[in-house]
Amino acid sequence: MIILVINCGSSSIKYQLLDMKSDEAYDVIAKGIAEKIGLPAGVLQYTPIGKEKIKRDIPIPDHKVGMKLILEALTDKEHGVLKSLEDIEAVGHRIVQGGDYFSGSVLINEDVLEKISLCSDFAPLHNPAHLLGIHAMQDVLPSVPQVATFDTAFHQTMPPYAYMYGLPYEYYEKYRVRRYGAHGTSHQFVAGVGAKMAGLDLYNSKIITCHLGAGSSICAIQNGKCVDTTMGFTPLEGMIMGTRVGNIDAAAVLYLQNKLGVSPDEMSTILNRQSGFLGVSTKTSDARELDELANSGDPKAKLALKKFTFDVIKNIGSYAAVMNGVDLIVFTGGIGEHNSRLRRRVLENFAFLGAKVDYEANVAWGEDTIITTEDSAIKAALICTNEELVIALDTMHIVQENQE
Repeated sequence: MIILVINCGSSSIKYQLLDMKSDEAYDVIAKGIAEKIGLPAGVLQYTPIGKEKIKRDIPIPDHKVGMKLILEALTDKEHGVLKSLEDIEAVGHRIVQGGDYFSGSVLINEDVLEKISLCSDFAPLHNPAHLLGIHAMQDVLPSVPQVATFDTAFHQTMPPYAYMYGLPYEYYEKYRVRRYGAHGTSHQFVAGVGAKMAGLDLYNSKIITCHLGAGSSICAIQNGKCVDTTMGFTPLEGMIMGTRVGNIDAAAVLYLQNKLGVSPDEMSTILNRQSGFLGVSTKTSDARELDELANSGDPKAKLALKKFTFDVIKNIGSYAAVMNGVDLIVFTGGIGEHNSRLRRRVLENFAFLGAKVDYEANVAWGEDTIITTEDSAIKAALICTNEELVIALDTMHIVQENQE
């Protein structure tokens, strides 16, 4: 089954085209990204697997145009990988926020679209963009089935005492204010792969997965199910991130809003887009640039990185306590997969639990690797996440079931 996987952001569309033969057999045919949508100078990147990347500087006024350009690239006579658009048999969409409406992937219909829209208040930077992508694809490929895969679905197994806030209960009943988490597709995928690599039975194990990147979250997975995660009502909660503040006393937010004389929307911009690595370092939200600055002696860059490392250690420690132990710690995401120093510093803090770093293995960069010694009481692994594959698998299964 030829499946197009779409991940829409507010100003970008990431995509992969996969040929799904079965759960175990598949090929990535092409991938790329349409960037700077709505800005004067757009960019389309397209990479047919096994061939050179093609980059076009072209205005992309909206998501509909972006989708059209992607499909044109896939069917281009010279560089395309499809004979026609009719070769696409299904489309899978990554959706950040599904609230407590969805505990798994679903075939998209009007009811699903309405619920994704209702959840936009919980993910204002993401859900509206996802809807634009879905509608754009419906316009271009109206007869092709589309499936939604939710970042929040995997976290629906959290018990009430983990997802509830200490607010008046009526706010949960009336407004659905609770913790939902994010990155669920990634956490689920790397836990499964990590368990196999470590020789564990996923359904009889205690695993802590660390998705570390511009957005970061940590998840406690007991017997294959999420029991807690660091992100909350929105992806703002948790550890310090690229531009997000992470955990903060709510009174500090109210205090600053009063002192600065800003509106709730302006305060949200400060917390979501001007804080985190960028806010503390005052220079950059990029962890790679922070490393360079820290290595050159920049004190604020060092502080941002030390806080990030501290947050990772603190959350892993709390989840080990929640599950009464841990069998495996997994690192994934842009930082988790490529920063050996962070992994080493984190794992060395769990020597008291018997974790032993394999320093030679830990230098791995973006390649699935066990990074602890054979006699380590706790296993740790670097696992490259593949959310697109999870979306493609779910899409294949749902479309096949719907056709039977």
